[in-house]
Amino acid sequence: MQLNPHLPLVYHPNYSFSFDPNHRFVMSKFAYLYEHVQNLGLINDNLTQPVLGSPEPLELVHCENYIHDLWHNRLDEKAMRRIGLPWSKELMARTFTAPLGTLQTARLALKHGIACHLAGGTHHAHTDFGSGYCMVNDLAFTSETLIKSGEVTNILIFDLDVHQGDGTAAMLAHQPYAYTCSIHCEKNFPFRKSASDLDIGLAPNVADNEYLGIVDDTLSYLLNTLNPDLVLYDAGVDVWQQDGLGKLDISWQGIAQRDHLVLKRCLEHNVPVATVIGGGYDKDHRRLAARHGIVVEQAARF
Repeated sequence: MQLNPHLPLVYHPNYSFSFDPNHRFVMSKFAYLYEHVQNLGLINDNLTQPVLGSPEPLELVHCENYIHDLWHNRLDEKAMRRIGLPWSKELMARTFTAPLGTLQTARLALKHGIACHLAGGTHHAHTDFGSGYCMVNDLAFTSETLIKSGEVTNILIFDLDVHQGDGTAAMLAHQPYAYTCSIHCEKNFPFRKSASDLDIGLAPNVADNEYLGIVDDTLSYLLNTLNPDLVLYDAGVDVWQQDGLGKLDISWQGIAQRDHLVLKRCLEHNVPVATVIGGGYDKDHRRLAARHGIVVEQAARF
């Protein structure tokens, strides 16, 4: 099938920077993902670069003290340990730019029907603390921004990262126009879950057919029931059977089928869909980038 070279993409070169290559979090994957998508012939005049970020826009959803302390390296050791990343100016630049990238992607999806962010999905960040490699929450920030500005009436966050989207669930618990759904491995991080509007906790080792059936049934039900103005799709690839932190048994082809299915269902319902890349852990950094590229490739098929 022909890939559409005009698929709207969002990326900033500051997403990857010099970082410990042995760290569990693969910082190089964003640059490798850009390279992978470029090799697919999908990068031309369709690429949007978000503006450089700062703490101020994030005050909409995060505690002002928390994000300014984070920005100025004033968080204590325990708070930084919970995040799991070593502080640097480069890390702050990417951390505060990426949510603006997800917002930009959502706006492009509203305009064009579909758009992909080559980053995002930082769903473990809470209002006043970071966790699990997530410092600020791009999904909560984008949802609140679009709802408060009147650009959307209601929004569905469809989170298929293998880890529950606890931060997004907690931050949007009191926002009636944002619906959070997380389909994840129950016996996995975070060990203290927040309540999403809909949580589906899977047993370890669930394989393709059962997983795809659950994803399809759930999304079809939500699209019919909610009729959202936009779907924010967290296409986590840590569901893969060989992922370092996964615990599910989803094949590479299963991820491709999942992403195709999610995008197809949204477009069948005429609901714009914006994708973010979510979690994925692999010592082979280029293979991880190619896994993250699956959702972009599937989006380019439409």
